[in-house]
Amino acid sequence: MTLTLSKREFPYKHWEYINSDSGDALRIVPDRGGLITSWICNGREILYLDQARFKDPFKSVRGGIPVLFPICGDLPNNKFIIDKNEYSLKQHGFARDASWQLHVIEDQSGVLMRLNETQSTLNSYPFEFTLEMEIRLKINSLEILAKIINNSNKLMPFSFGLHPYFYIKDLNHVRIDGLTKECINQKKMKKSETSFELKQLSNGIDLIAGPTNSTVLLDLIDQVSLEMKSEEPFDLSVVWTDPPRQMVCLEPWTSPRNSLINGDRTIVLRPGEMQALKCHFIFNQLA
Repeated sequence: MTLTLSKREFPYKHWEYINSDSGDALRIVPDRGGLITSWICNGREILYLDQARFKDPFKSVRGGIPVLFPICGDLPNNKFIIDKNEYSLKQHGFARDASWQLHVIEDQSGVLMRLNETQSTLNSYPFEFTLEMEIRLKINSLEILAKIINNSNKLMPFSFGLHPYFYIKDLNHVRIDGLTKECINQKKMKKSETSFELKQLSNGIDLIAGPTNSTVLLDLIDQVSLEMKSEEPFDLSVVWTDPPRQMVCLEPWTSPRNSLINGDRTIVLRPGEMQALKCHFIFNQLA
């Protein structure tokens, strides 16, 4: 595979990563949370991005593929306690707002983004860490391999997730396959039937289901599908819609909300230990 990585200024400052063999491309903005803002596959834009909102640094991003670390979702009052000390973490953690480093992988198979602790992160999450994301454009697919390393001298608990916004034509003509029969309605934090929740896509939903290794989003108007494949422990699926935005968020998470507090599926690394988490998004034209 031939890879090119170029700095661009339009329509906003970003790095453009192109697979020269296929013509598929990504736009990446390292200093805005390592955000992938665009994925062109077979000449088609796969991701949704609210560019007006993105250009306002004081607003949270609506679009692209935000990175969730060291928590997914929010905490009660945004607070948690470690070693009898109270810390504050806002929704989804700090990785999506941090400045990342961007490099080409040595074998030219993709790009690597890296995030380490800073004094600011230590004030809200008292651990030294390395978070790396290897990003590879393959034929009709995007592969992301995250590696989290505990560089501290104590146990490090965390959750990790991705928050991709996939563009769709019409929320009334979408189908999602592969989810478990039961889920949690995250607006009410109550168990629910997944089929019932999915009927509310066009009204706005927020559910978490799983574990499952494959979930498929189908745009029935454009006759395209997007399959999300992941492995344990990166195998929870979140579905979120925010009408009238023309998008569905299909998100892989390791752990549900509040896991840093209640321990539900929390990943805990020993000093020097590494956790690898892999996710694969596969695009298909159905007709």
